[in-house]
Amino acid sequence: MVEYLTMHLWQLWAIVAVVCLILELTAGDFFIICFSIGAVFACLTDALGGGIILQLIVFAVFTLASLFFVRPFAVRFLHKNEPNRVSNADALLGRKGRVVETVKADSFGRVQIDGDIWKAVTNEPQDIPEGSNVKVVSRESTIITVETIDS
Repeated sequence: MVEYLTMHLWQLWAIVAVVCLILELTAGDFFIICFSIGAVFACLTDALGGGIILQLIVFAVFTLASLFFVRPFAVRFLHKNEPNRVSNADALLGRKGRVVETVKADSFGRVQIDGDIWKAVTNEPQDIPEGSNVKVVSRESTIITVETIDS
């Protein structure tokens, strides 16, 4: 088994690269992807006949280089230097939507925002009828709180 791994170390580097890419999807801060870049170049080094020491050096050099050169560019380009990047459900705060099922004052209703339908409540004393335009003011788990807006 050890002999097989030493003969086909490029497969291990490829697995490391793919796993790092998958982990990057959960983080989104362009840190783990730098390890993936290093693993790709180490994989290429093995495919070209480089030894394990050279592979580790190439991995370290390309990982550090991408940390200092690729990551800042990616963060600047993709996050547009936003200091507070919101994601997932937090990005709904302040968004506008349309009521698709009446939001009762003492119960729930449904609101459509960009094609997605969310369970919604309101703090207003009256019901918000179907077809009304609303704005998201807060959220608790997957339930959003909305208020009517003039449109």
